[in-house]
Amino acid sequence: MRVNVNSAKSISLAAAVVVLGVLAAGLVAYGFGRANQARGDDPSPDRTGATAPAGVRLERRITDYTAGFGPDTGYREPHRSERQAVADAVGQILDGHPDRARTLLSDIDFQLRTLTDSTTGRRYAELSDRTEASTAPRGWGRVYIDLSGPVRWSVQVPHPVADAETERLGARVLLGSPGGVLVLAGAHRRAGEGDAADMAHRRDSVFDAVCDELAERRLPGIQLHGFADDSVPGHDVVASTGKGTEGRADGRRLATALGARDFSVCRAWVHSCPLEGHDNVQGRKAASEHVPFLHIEFARSVRADDRRLADAAAAVDTVTARWTKSA
Repeated sequence: MRVNVNSAKSISLAAAVVVLGVLAAGLVAYGFGRANQARGDDPSPDRTGATAPAGVRLERRITDYTAGFGPDTGYREPHRSERQAVADAVGQILDGHPDRARTLLSDIDFQLRTLTDSTTGRRYAELSDRTEASTAPRGWGRVYIDLSGPVRWSVQVPHPVADAETERLGARVLLGSPGGVLVLAGAHRRAGEGDAADMAHRRDSVFDAVCDELAERRLPGIQLHGFADDSVPGHDVVASTGKGTEGRADGRRLATALGARDFSVCRAWVHSCPLEGHDNVQGRKAASEHVPFLHIEFARSVRADDRRLADAAAAVDTVTARWTKSA
């Protein structure tokens, strides 16, 4: 059979063009991948099963969320099944089962995201309420869980905005040491009817259910509050272990670290102080579980000064870092 040489050459040329095109596409894709790695845009999934965007300033994200809180923003008390669903979802994440957590959250209109903090480079799970963007948010709050390693401790902010800047301090404490969980209330403490949104004194909240889950897992916790300067004259901080005594050694370490940074500390285990938090329900739960718990009140003048707020966070970090290492 006679072969058409020109046709054969055309076919060979076309095949070569296709091969070159495939190689070029591969090189382009490789180049984009290398560029993304150089920028820190890691597209790989983490243990929540979600893709983690890079470059989120977690402190700013948290303070943007709380910025709209006020006494008139409203609060809806959750049913028992709803608050337990969030607590169980937190437990599933801690146990390495994000898909189970996502299902639990979806059933109550919550969502699970994964964020990478641009300051620390650590990844955090964010559990948030989808109704936050609606005209009538439920006010059930958020939970942030460090995914960089085993969780060892919690920081709790029951009165964001009402105790001004405690939400900012809580964010800084979370970012200060690995292994933390931030439990953040989702409404101003006077947003509900009566004391319904006062998370430090109510057992029927998402906030409390999550704190219970963490206490039952024997995770030590620190709860942050604020007071007016004239409420405790002569002191910048009131440090207490609440109802229990398990956190006494940690309280001493924190008081020493605060004193080294020129804070005047009223130590509730030494003598009587105002605002000791004996009626704090999360502290009572921790005491019943024999888990260390610190109830720390900061003066308004401390919280209003960014440098002093940073010093306060650094002092707290001396305790949370120890919790991370000793667990």
